[in-house]
Amino acid sequence: MFNIVLFEPEIPPNTGNIIRLCANTGAHLHLIHPLGFDMDEKSLRRAGLDYIDLSIVHHYDNYRDYIENNGIKSLYAISTKGTQHYSDCSFVKDDSFIFGPETRGLPNEILDNFESDKILRIPMLEDSRSLNLSNSASIIVYEAWRQNNFEQ
Repeated sequence: MFNIVLFEPEIPPNTGNIIRLCANTGAHLHLIHPLGFDMDEKSLRRAGLDYIDLSIVHHYDNYRDYIENNGIKSLYAISTKGTQHYSDCSFVKDDSFIFGPETRGLPNEILDNFESDKILRIPMLEDSRSLNLSNSASIIVYEAWRQNNFEQ
């Protein structure tokens, strides 16, 4: 299945919603520390409901730790700085999607590691800043899953 990678997420309900997304799609969640919250935080648990026990969550000390354990081959960066629309991409099983922190997105030192065709953008109206992190993750994962005929 697919992998959602959150680089230094800050807002617990977003991560809770993504845990729920993972439980319902079979995606794995990878959290790159530091986190802006404690995994036991009430708002994270409320958003994740009882899905936390039904999802697979991996933790990494930093971005380098994530790359050393998973590689970059099938990793896509999701960013407002991307030029390729996510819908113009062909996804395959086990692709991974990295999202940046809610308040600042992925830093350039991470984006600089990606070829331009691996930095994907979700189209928005002109002058829009960004979508909610959990909504963005849902859009990408469901498109990738759709392209793979919703195979489990």
